[in-house]
Amino acid sequence: MPDLQILILAAGASSRMRGADKLLEQVAGQPLLRHIAGQAVATGLPVTVTLPPDRPARAAALDGLTVRRITVPDAGFGMAHSLRAGLASLQPQGAVMVLLADLPEITTDDLTMLAHAHARTPGQILRATDASGQPGHPVIFPGSLRAELMQLTGDDGARSLLRRHAGDLQLIALPGQHATTDLDTPEDWAAWRSGRE
Repeated sequence: MPDLQILILAAGASSRMRGADKLLEQVAGQPLLRHIAGQAVATGLPVTVTLPPDRPARAAALDGLTVRRITVPDAGFGMAHSLRAGLASLQPQGAVMVLLADLPEITTDDLTMLAHAHARTPGQILRATDASGQPGHPVIFPGSLRAELMQLTGDDGARSLLRRHAGDLQLIALPGQHATTDLDTPEDWAAWRSGRE
């Protein structure tokens, strides 16, 4: 899988946490961002992380990990700005696994499963789902779509692109709710933690 790289989007505002930063919430004894970056690094694939300019604690959470850090000055304009900044720093023709930084249940095994599926079908878009088939993240985009990804704007991520290329989309089921557990509020975090005790 030499052409595949992992891009972790970690430049969001965490605005629904009422002053806290969800990417610094503790998961397995470490900040969520460090946890998910560690899962990605353990795949052996190159990992790049996009970061906002005004959250130094996020950058500090990555200290000691073999990841590239890209600061996104205009991160506040939406997810597409973070995505484009990250993509612009990668090899121009390679495939990319786009991984959101706020998925606390994602594991190295999940990411490796997707990477192996990409090796078998390198021309397809691969999107993770939970065990019930609900689409989630991460998503692998083949290198042929890089130009289209660089045209995205706003906070819609790549949804419009996924709709346009629905015929090239393959869904990959991950265990449980690994692909869809996204905790945006303090109440979400409290409920998730209570369910794991």
